[in-house]
Amino acid sequence: MMKGHCNIRVPKTMSTQHPDNVNMPFFSRNSLLGGEEEVLEAYYAYSHLKCSEQMWDCEGKEVDNFVIKKLLSRYKSYFSEKQIGKDLFLTLRLPNPEVERAEAKILLETLESIPRSFDLAKLFYGNETAPIFEVILPMTTSYASVDNIYQYYCDYVIGKQHGRLGGRDITISDWIGEFKPEKINVIPLFEDRDGMLNSGDIVGRYIEDKNLDYQRVFLARSDPAINYGNVGAVILNKIALMNMRELSDKSGIPIYPILGVGSAPFRGNLRPDNVESFVREYPGVHTFTIQSAFKYDFPVDIVCDGIKKLEERDTGVSQTVDSEKCLELFEKCSSAYHSRLTELAPVINRVAGYVPKRRLRKLHIGLFGYSRNHEGLNLPRAITFTAACYSIGVPPEILGISALSEKDFEYLTEVYLNFENDLRDALMFVNPKSPYLPEEDLHFAKEILGDFDADESHMGITSGIIGSLAENRMEDLESGILRAAEKRKFLG
Repeated sequence: MMKGHCNIRVPKTMSTQHPDNVNMPFFSRNSLLGGEEEVLEAYYAYSHLKCSEQMWDCEGKEVDNFVIKKLLSRYKSYFSEKQIGKDLFLTLRLPNPEVERAEAKILLETLESIPRSFDLAKLFYGNETAPIFEVILPMTTSYASVDNIYQYYCDYVIGKQHGRLGGRDITISDWIGEFKPEKINVIPLFEDRDGMLNSGDIVGRYIEDKNLDYQRVFLARSDPAINYGNVGAVILNKIALMNMRELSDKSGIPIYPILGVGSAPFRGNLRPDNVESFVREYPGVHTFTIQSAFKYDFPVDIVCDGIKKLEERDTGVSQTVDSEKCLELFEKCSSAYHSRLTELAPVINRVAGYVPKRRLRKLHIGLFGYSRNHEGLNLPRAITFTAACYSIGVPPEILGISALSEKDFEYLTEVYLNFENDLRDALMFVNPKSPYLPEEDLHFAKEILGDFDADESHMGITSGIIGSLAENRMEDLESGILRAAEKRKFLG
């Protein structure tokens, strides 16, 4: 493919910590998964599920900067055979200081922890393979936001070792030892329209003055779906993936896209029983995220088989799309979706307060999908939003689709290959009697799909939730939301 491609070990599955599961992991002591249990979860993802990479979330919660020490000390036998940084990978997701001002200095603490983890791993393994050498920057909007992370690490985390103490000859490195690794890789995570459409320019500017073997780029799937609808999110992903392929060809630097997906069709529809179909949609994506519903809401043998298929597949080439036609379709679909959302926002927010939490998290701020304001609407985070929609019998995948003309639909199915399959999967959980369901969108879906199977049991549960809302019996909502989620095999 590109120079150095065969010699670079870039993971193909990334276990994440997003709380989109219904059933809690067997090792959880209660309904909220905390920091210590997430260390065990990382070990479980590596050792039992055979994920090659774990994303360690340092934003939006109390960060644990000692994860490497805990993994190596608690699971010494396993990690003696599997070296972190060589056989397995741990990648830090940082807070973005430009957006999350209250969390800004956590960024500095997290970067400072990388050389300390290096020292621990050096003692454990007896070599100088860095256990952590990549970080993810969420909500990337500019070249400078990515480069600032890279430069701060090089200049201040590593660079300070050359400083002298009290004017004497002794340097900081003489005093407490060298600081390594000398450099880190920064992975931009693009989550909104402008970021995705400008991703080629942003990444191109970032890589042009660095001697890189490769570059990884992370594309969101969940937050764009909330912002612009299911169809809009797919279109943005397809344009960004094409841009990354073109940049890789032009620069000669291998670029390995990561796609952040969940198990709900609205958030990507990646399930362990749906891997082959899903991969055909995104052949040029190198790494896929494996979130909690994938890991914990299916039998473990099916989960392991799904992960094995993802790990063993060959990365292909992202499809070529007509950006101009795609953006015209994007504007049409996202506008119709937003119109529907304006009507549904009050009931979604009402139900969202009763969607159970699964992990200890602080509230994110900044982007629409992180409980925020977008074009006058305030909505919850992606998982909670999706769960609330399904709980009232309204799969969010259908919102606004009746705006598609016959010509639009024909072109959409050329770009979004699994559109009909994803829509069919979503409509399993529709409630045709829901007072919140846009009739035009359901009628359009029926014209596309013809007959489809709806889960009668799920329909009955959502009818109960709708009745509780009508009668203001809010104490019944959480149990109903959970029972419906168990039928779907995902919370949101």
